[in-house]
Amino acid sequence: MAFSKAFPRQVSGSSSPVWEEVLLSEEEEKEAEEKCQRENFCLLDASLQEAKALAIKHGINSGANVTRMAIALFEKKASHQVFWKEKMAKEKFERWCGQQSKQ
Repeated sequence: MAFSKAFPRQVSGSSSPVWEEVLLSEEEEKEAEEKCQRENFCLLDASLQEAKALAIKHGINSGANVTRMAIALFEKKASHQVFWKEKMAKEKFERWCGQQSKQ
Protein backbone atom coordinates (compact mmCIF):
# COMPACT_ATOMS: atom_id res chain seq x y z
CA MET A 1 0.00 0.00 0.00
CA ALA A 2 1.41 3.39 -0.99
CA PHE A 3 2.26 5.94 1.69
CA SER A 4 0.14 9.10 1.56
CA LYS A 5 -0.07 12.30 3.56
CA ALA A 6 -2.37 15.31 3.21
CA PHE A 7 -1.07 18.88 3.47
CA PRO A 8 -2.91 22.21 3.59
CA ARG A 9 -2.38 24.55 0.64
CA GLN A 10 -3.41 28.18 0.92
CA VAL A 11 -5.57 29.48 -1.90
CA SER A 12 -5.56 33.21 -2.56
CA GLY A 13 -8.94 34.77 -1.81
CA SER A 14 -9.94 32.01 0.59
CA SER A 15 -9.49 31.79 4.33
CA SER A 16 -9.70 27.99 4.27
CA PRO A 17 -6.86 25.87 2.96
CA VAL A 18 -7.33 23.18 0.34
CA TRP A 19 -6.04 19.82 1.48
CA GLU A 20 -3.82 18.12 -1.08
CA GLU A 21 -2.96 14.44 -0.73
CA VAL A 22 0.57 13.45 -1.69
CA LEU A 23 1.31 9.85 -2.58
CA LEU A 24 4.84 8.47 -2.56
CA SER A 25 5.73 6.15 -5.40
CA GLU A 26 7.09 2.73 -4.48
CA GLU A 27 10.59 3.96 -5.35
CA GLU A 28 10.23 7.09 -3.18
CA GLU A 29 8.86 5.07 -0.29
CA LYS A 30 11.72 2.56 -0.57
CA GLU A 31 14.23 5.44 -0.72
CA ALA A 32 12.76 6.92 2.49
CA GLU A 33 12.91 3.53 4.21
CA GLU A 34 16.54 2.96 3.15
CA LYS A 35 17.58 6.45 4.28
CA CYS A 36 15.79 5.86 7.57
CA GLN A 37 17.54 2.52 8.00
CA ARG A 38 20.99 4.06 7.41
CA GLU A 39 20.35 6.96 9.78
CA ASN A 40 18.77 4.75 12.44
CA PHE A 41 21.65 2.27 12.31
CA CYS A 42 24.01 5.00 13.50
CA LEU A 43 21.55 6.25 16.12
CA LEU A 44 20.76 2.76 17.35
CA ASP A 45 24.44 1.83 17.54
CA ALA A 46 25.16 4.89 19.67
CA SER A 47 22.07 4.23 21.81
CA LEU A 48 23.10 0.62 22.42
CA GLN A 49 26.60 1.67 23.45
CA GLU A 50 25.20 4.29 25.84
CA ALA A 51 22.60 1.87 27.23
CA LYS A 52 25.26 -0.79 27.79
CA ALA A 53 27.48 1.70 29.62
CA LEU A 54 24.55 2.80 31.79
CA ALA A 55 23.51 -0.79 32.50
CA ILE A 56 27.04 -1.68 33.61
CA LYS A 57 27.34 1.51 35.67
CA HIS A 58 24.07 0.83 37.47
CA GLY A 59 24.46 -2.95 37.65
CA ILE A 60 21.32 -3.72 35.65
CA ASN A 61 22.91 -5.98 33.04
CA SER A 62 20.12 -8.61 32.96
CA GLY A 63 18.41 -10.30 30.03
CA ALA A 64 15.11 -8.65 30.94
CA ASN A 65 16.70 -5.22 30.65
CA VAL A 66 18.15 -6.10 27.26
CA THR A 67 14.69 -7.27 26.11
CA ARG A 68 13.02 -4.05 27.27
CA MET A 69 15.72 -2.02 25.55
CA ALA A 70 15.25 -4.00 22.30
CA ILE A 71 11.49 -3.33 22.38
CA ALA A 72 12.04 0.39 22.98
CA LEU A 73 14.53 0.58 20.13
CA PHE A 74 12.15 -1.27 17.80
CA GLU A 75 9.34 1.18 18.61
CA LYS A 76 11.67 4.12 18.03
CA LYS A 77 12.79 2.71 14.68
CA ALA A 78 9.20 2.16 13.55
CA SER A 79 8.21 5.72 14.44
CA HIS A 80 11.22 7.05 12.57
CA GLN A 81 10.18 5.23 9.39
CA VAL A 82 6.86 7.09 9.44
CA PHE A 83 8.71 10.36 10.14
CA TRP A 84 11.02 9.89 7.12
CA LYS A 85 8.10 9.01 4.83
CA GLU A 86 6.13 12.05 6.02
CA LYS A 87 9.22 14.21 5.50
CA MET A 88 9.61 12.94 1.93
CA ALA A 89 5.90 13.52 1.23
CA LYS A 90 6.19 17.09 2.59
CA GLU A 91 9.21 17.79 0.34
CA LYS A 92 7.30 16.41 -2.64
CA PHE A 93 4.30 18.61 -1.75
CA GLU A 94 6.50 21.71 -1.43
CA ARG A 95 8.10 21.00 -4.84
CA TRP A 96 4.63 20.57 -6.34
CA CYS A 97 3.42 23.85 -4.77
CA GLY A 98 6.52 25.62 -6.09
CA GLN A 99 5.81 24.37 -9.61
CA GLN A 100 2.16 25.39 -9.37
CA SER A 101 3.05 28.96 -8.32
CA LYS A 102 5.41 29.32 -11.30
CA GLN A 103 2.64 28.46 -13.78
